[in-house]
Amino acid sequence: MPRIDVLTLFPRMLDGFLTESILGKACAQGLLEVKVHDLRAWTLDKHRTADDRPFGGGAGMVLKPEPVFAAIEQLKTPASRRIYLTPDGVPLSPALAKELAGQPHLILLSGHYEGIDQRIRDSAIDQEISIGDYVLTNGTLAAAVLIDAMARFIPGVLGTENSLTHESFSGNLLDFPQYTRPAEFRGMSVPEVLLSGNHAEIESWRQARAQEKTRQVRPDLLKPGHRP
Repeated sequence: MPRIDVLTLFPRMLDGFLTESILGKACAQGLLEVKVHDLRAWTLDKHRTADDRPFGGGAGMVLKPEPVFAAIEQLKTPASRRIYLTPDGVPLSPALAKELAGQPHLILLSGHYEGIDQRIRDSAIDQEISIGDYVLTNGTLAAAVLIDAMARFIPGVLGTENSLTHESFSGNLLDFPQYTRPAEFRGMSVPEVLLSGNHAEIESWRQARAQEKTRQVRPDLLKPGHRP
């Protein structure tokens, strides 16, 4: 069972996320263990100060090294992989999510404000990961996305194996269109091929639609050598 420790200044943000839907069931069934920790628990002053102004000036605040180092040193195990969620990290991908799902212990550090002291990145972090080319107000959201993406690759979390093989980014293609009952709705019909019962034709149609969608929306995924 993979274990994940999340370090954040806003632990309550993950309360609902970890108790609802598929992820909540996975935690309840013991398929995944996630513990959320308030970084302020490792501060040293009566005001529980976890951030300070940056040296050299500039806007915003920076997470201090003392509580982060203390937290990681207390939580780490010989098998730990320490990850910092940051916009300037390596992009999160299905391949990376699958790799992380096979790790026994992850420590996720959520950045806030203007970032963290560089000494943390230099000495206490093994890997820096970005969930996209944009900036959030709170790295706890990025930690939630990473947890959800990797949890899908933990055996037993999803209902069927096909849930992983027939989805966006599987085989460098976006997902094909999905339909359900009723077959007719407000003048819109489900494609006949999906009602035919011919599984070979259905699979061919789905493959063609996935390729068409990928060419329109994400042509970069079709370039030779692209790795999801």
